[in-house]
Amino acid sequence: MEIIHNEEQLRMTQVVLGENEGIDSALRRFKRQVSKAGILADVKYHRHFETPLEKRKRKAVAARRKRRFK
Repeated sequence: MEIIHNEEQLRMTQVVLGENEGIDSALRRFKRQVSKAGILADVKYHRHFETPLEKRKRKAVAARRKRRFK
């Protein structure tokens, strides 16, 4: 899976199937890597226009989340 971000940055998530490894476990690893890389969140973020109010709310939630886990 490739996503071009800002035309110059390239992110790629890749899973190599190991010997005697089922497709289910490889798919789970792939989903975990995609989640950790934040690819889906980035796609959802760029899907539609975000109003200034929505942007402030999103940043406030992120700041609260960041403070809570520190």
